[in-house]
Amino acid sequence: MSTWRPNQYLLFEEERTRPVRDLVAQIPVASPRSIIDLGCGPGNSTAVLATRWPAARITGLDSSAEMLDRARQSNPRLEWVQGDIIEWSSGAGREYDIVFSNAALQWVTDHAAIYPRLLNRVAAGGALAVQVPANINEPAHQIMRDLASSSAWRDRFPPSGVREWFVHGIAFYYDVLAPAAKSINIWETTYIHVMPDVESITEWYKATGMRPFLDCLPGAAERERFIKDYTDAIRCEYKPRPSGSVLFPFRRLFLIATTAQSETR
Repeated sequence: MSTWRPNQYLLFEEERTRPVRDLVAQIPVASPRSIIDLGCGPGNSTAVLATRWPAARITGLDSSAEMLDRARQSNPRLEWVQGDIIEWSSGAGREYDIVFSNAALQWVTDHAAIYPRLLNRVAAGGALAVQVPANINEPAHQIMRDLASSSAWRDRFPPSGVREWFVHGIAFYYDVLAPAAKSINIWETTYIHVMPDVESITEWYKATGMRPFLDCLPGAAERERFIKDYTDAIRCEYKPRPSGSVLFPFRRLFLIATTAQSETR
């Protein structure tokens, strides 16, 4: 996959950070000593954690050197580590009072295995807190998929399809975490983002959900043509309101799984 582009991602910093605040506000851990932010990106989520718990030792982990460079510039006092979420979850290192992940685990496979492993890295009396986008079957994403499989584009993509991000339903996450969790809080929220135009929806996806599609295309010219075709295709679905703005609904799934106070769980 191509390198992440922090500036592109942060074009919508407020919209991308609002779910972080909503998740953090629900974490029932009063005074955590240690927190890790998995898939921390440019550090916007980590900064929210640091504001809520300024006395905690906070680590941001991400696989992208570009994202971590931006995070260090914004918050040099925090600890930043380059690493892979799957490898980290499989390790036997220290436990954290809060294991946090915002909009990252949708890129990770085998959720039935990794979510229990993440909970296992939570200290007694702590919490696993996760937010992932649940917008995969909404028009903005389905149109992207349909375009890639169209006669004009299908020969440029793998016959098996593009490896996209994914998320399961609420019951799935409850079932995989219930055996080891003290309590589980799961909910969904649909955010209505007010965009200035349809092109802004394209800019949103260029930083995240469109990346696997663009990575399949060999040159800048083809990538730009795919972006243009996508923008044209979503115009019928996302029409300007009388004010000129475009409403962009985006659904997200949240979960908080806590561990028992006892060392044995």
